[in-house]
Order: sequence, then structure tokens, then C-alpha cells
Amino acid sequence: MLLLSLGASAIYSVLNLLQTLTSKLGLASSSANLNPSESAAALWDFIYRLIGTSLGFMPVILVLYLLAQKYPAPQKLLGLWKPIKSDWLRGSMVFACIGIPGLGLYLTARALGLAAKIVPGEFQYWWIIPLLLLSALKAAALEEVIMIGYLFKKFDELGFSFRKQQLISASIRAAYHAYQGFAGLLGNFIMGLVFGWAYRRWGRVAPLLFAHFLLDAFSFVGYALLAKQLATFVGLF
Repeated sequence: MLLLSLGASAIYSVLNLLQTLTSKLGLASSSANLNPSESAAALWDFIYRLIGTSLGFMPVILVLYLLAQKYPAPQKLLGLWKPIKSDWLRGSMVFACIGIPGLGLYLTARALGLAAKIVPGEFQYWWIIPLLLLSALKAAALEEVIMIGYLFKKFDELGFSFRKQQLISASIRAAYHAYQGFAGLLGNFIMGLVFGWAYRRWGRVAPLLFAHFLLDAFSFVGYALLAKQLATFVGLF
């Protein structure tokens, strides 16, 4: 399952980091583009982005299908069905705990030359922001349903200890963000540990899904707007 989705992304991301580290420019002078354009023509750019984002939900559907072969209601099993009020509160709390320190970590790593420069996308068309929000939802569903809900359930069946589950899941999460540099590796490893702990404590993926959506919505949309305003801020943005 992982090699069809996030595991494959982890392999390519680590290779990208190794290529960057061994290049003449090095990590400090490299950049990572968030949601780059898929075509110079507006119509085809929209079509490619919409199809690419929509297909990204397919591994999530496959995971739920696989769980349904053994469990009668996988949505309820993972805590996805009918979000409750506490899900939104907990998700907002996790978003604040991860998002604010994460931005500080990125800026520090950029100042030390340990992170690639994150280049935000352009909002040249009105439909860019809705598609970016859909992309944020896709990323949240893909990562939390697979890396937390599905993977932890499978690890339970295999008899893995919670510590092993945490380390494996967080390491894979860090690996597929390696293209961002060492800040991406460290920040997402910590995020994986926090999300794994929260899932084990609350028994629901829904608050993590909401928190991840907020994080990516800020990264894809809010960060782009912020970066434009602070473009001259010592070159970190």
C-alpha cells in the first residue's frame, strides 16, 4: 500500500534531497515549489490540477476498501464518520501547536542554510485558491488516513509496540518531506510523533484530518500571501 502512495513519495523525496546536497548550489540555494503550474494554458492547467488532485484521493478509498474486508465500518473504526464538536477544537489546538513552531523552525533552518527555500504558487486565476484548498484536503486525507489510521491498525494486528508504530510512521512522514531540507525532515518527524500520540489518546482521525487541512491550507494559500508581503524580510521567504 505504501509503495503505491506515500512510500513511493518518500523514496523520490529522499533522492531529491541527496541530489540537492551533492549539487554545486547546495541546499541553502535550492528551492521547492509549492503547487507549480501544470501548463502555460489556463484551461489545461486547471484540468491537470483538478485531475491530479482528484486522483490523489484514490489511495484513501483503497485503504478504506481494504479495511472494509475485515471490519464492517472502517469510517467509524478510524473515527472519520460524523465529526463531533471536540474534533474541531482538538484539531485547532493541534494546528496551533504544530503550525507556529513549524514556521519558526523553517525560518531558523533557512537562516542556517539547512532548508530549501519554499516558493509559493501564484494566484493568477480565480480558481487557484479553491483547487489549492482541495489539494490541502487531499493531502490531509492521504497522510492521516494512511499514515495514522490504516498503518496503526495494521501495526496493532502485527503486534508492534506503540513506540515502534510511532517511530516507523513518523520516519516515513519525515522522509516524504525530505525535499524541503532538514527542517522538513525534523519538523514532520515531530509532527508524526504528535499526531500518533493524539490518535492513540483520542482514537479518532478526524481531529488530525482537520489540523492537517488547516496546516496545508496555510502553507498553500496563507504562506503565499504572507511571503509576498514579507518578500524582503532578510531573504528568508
